[in-house]
Amino acid sequence: MVNLKLIMYLGIDIGGTKTLIASLDGRGVIQESVKFPTAQDYGTFLNDLARSVVTLSSKEFAACGIAVPGRLDTKKQIGIVFGNLPWRNVHLKSDIHRMIRCPIVLENDANLAGLSEAMLLKDKYSRVLYITISTGINIGFIVNQHIDSDIAPEAGDIVMERHGKLETWEHFASGKAIVRRFGKRASDINDETTWRKIVHDFALGIADLIAIVQPEVIVIGGSVGVYFEKYGKFLKEALRQFETPLTPTPPIVKAGRPDQAVVYGCYDLARQVYGNE
Repeated sequence: MVNLKLIMYLGIDIGGTKTLIASLDGRGVIQESVKFPTAQDYGTFLNDLARSVVTLSSKEFAACGIAVPGRLDTKKQIGIVFGNLPWRNVHLKSDIHRMIRCPIVLENDANLAGLSEAMLLKDKYSRVLYITISTGINIGFIVNQHIDSDIAPEAGDIVMERHGKLETWEHFASGKAIVRRFGKRASDINDETTWRKIVHDFALGIADLIAIVQPEVIVIGGSVGVYFEKYGKFLKEALRQFETPLTPTPPIVKAGRPDQAVVYGCYDLARQVYGNE
């Protein structure tokens, strides 16, 4: 029998401001992790990554999962656009493979966070919609513990009519929008009246997503998702206003690992694609 403690995977979560790398054993338990600022210059980032990887005790990995904060060409494994980073059309997979001699798979970070959360719920639900509400809004739709690549992660770009003009959903409902509108972060908002206004804006987009993908459960993550206890019941009430017999509101829960879901998703996908233990 293979000792899963001895098989190591590498997860690389590239964020707009910070990058987290972690080594995980075959059971999906993090053994070591390193975080460093994500450089705006792509070459500098690669050098910083190489220096961080060599600090890990593990030197050989069964596979590596890389999370990208933006759009990518999954067939060519090329990062096209990276949100707040100025990188364009970079060959992440081949560039990182030169420093990490193992199989590599690239995926959008929201999809990977969704995969991680769906794995935690696999005994209860097969259709999981993960919504990350942070600076922007993105989603991952997971069916039978596999990413549905037909559903684009950039749900925050859905255009809606609001106050007589067209706006993207994340422009008025993201964490950034909350600060702009109320002058406070989610962590500092505690009154019911403010949260009811905020979740109304959440519900406008979520109701559309329910109609499109018909999930069995919705998981809320991201920096705003951390504070789900503050507004969860108000969000459920707001969504009931949009219910129809064909689009009932599914259970809505807080992410189980809101701060590390992406790097766990890196492991989950790497093991799905390349694991043979």
